[in-house]
Amino acid sequence: MLRRTLDRYEHLFHKGGTLERLFPLYDAADTFLYTPKSVTPGPSHVRDGIDLKRLMSLVVVSLIGPIAMAFYNTGYQANRAIQAGAQPLDTWQTAAMQALDLPFAPDVFLACVVHGGLYFLPVMLVTYAVGGMWEGLFAQVRGHEINEGFLVTGMLIPLTLPPAIPLWQVALGTSFGVVIGKEIFGGTGMNILNPALTARAFLFFAYPAEISGDVWVAAGSTPDAIAGATYLSAVTTSGMAGLEGVSFRDAFFGFVPGSMGETSVFACLLGALLLVVTGVGSWRIMVGVTLGTVVAAAGLNAIGSTTNPYFELPFWWHMVLGGWAFGMVYMATDPVTGTHTNTGRWIYGVLIGVLVVLIRVVNPAYPEGMMLAILLMNVFAATIDYFVVRANIRRRQARAAA
Repeated sequence: MLRRTLDRYEHLFHKGGTLERLFPLYDAADTFLYTPKSVTPGPSHVRDGIDLKRLMSLVVVSLIGPIAMAFYNTGYQANRAIQAGAQPLDTWQTAAMQALDLPFAPDVFLACVVHGGLYFLPVMLVTYAVGGMWEGLFAQVRGHEINEGFLVTGMLIPLTLPPAIPLWQVALGTSFGVVIGKEIFGGTGMNILNPALTARAFLFFAYPAEISGDVWVAAGSTPDAIAGATYLSAVTTSGMAGLEGVSFRDAFFGFVPGSMGETSVFACLLGALLLVVTGVGSWRIMVGVTLGTVVAAAGLNAIGSTTNPYFELPFWWHMVLGGWAFGMVYMATDPVTGTHTNTGRWIYGVLIGVLVVLIRVVNPAYPEGMMLAILLMNVFAATIDYFVVRANIRRRQARAAA
């Protein structure tokens, strides 16, 4: 029935039809639901049958774990904070919980999932509405179909944001990420910066109080009342003592405060497995980030510091706190803004791993670091590939001459 309906009204959207200007919207719906009618009839240079839409869909599937943790852990942290008196009961989310007759109990799974969804879903809906509006507008102006790139970007943005961020800031950050981070470069496939990280970077520098995630924290409260991205901040002043009250197990599985979808290393690793098996994500970049982090953290541990307690944080804690795992799996491996040569991927990944540790440790003003490290290397990705290709050419010329 749906196929017949689309076919019945298709002529209205083609050239000369009354709805000709809305063809990008029709084409987006048609090709998202069904295989495009224009396909290659015979042999071509394309090496596989996957298209951009299916590739992006695979990334969304790999995000199921972080999305699930965004629902559960956000509600879990909110309920803990409410029980400890660290979060006021005057928000619409708590009013909805009371209307649903659900307890503010961290040990009740359904209560945590519903409460977390009341924070995550509005952010996601605003992101897709605003980002989709910009995508449609630019497609209309340029006269081409709507690209599928925002399918993933629209999911990554809310996962990188703290739960209590105002929705108007979400709309503003999404607009900046889509327009300035992608569309002014020509749209999907032409941008040099990851749009989701560009949106987060804009909010980070424009509204640091809201984007930091330091919410639901009561003065003098116990560690059980802490919510927000506080552990990385605590390490900057207290070193390993700042991690008192959190176990490595909880940090690995994601039962700690932070941005909604970034806390669970376990969920990110499951997503990484799918991306590597399907060939969507580069395992070389992921391994490179890991090696760079290990080397940089071990080096700073060996150097030590009497004034900066962050030097004592070992590499395994760097990997389970903040957005390290999420950035490594979903941001650093972006096929558009990352490197494309195999050697370049190793270099790119190692430098991200080194930079994230240096930014975290040497400059305590930025205790997270992963966002800035990836954006900086986005800028140099093409340069790395250029020198790798030139080196290959020189090596082949020398071999041919010999």
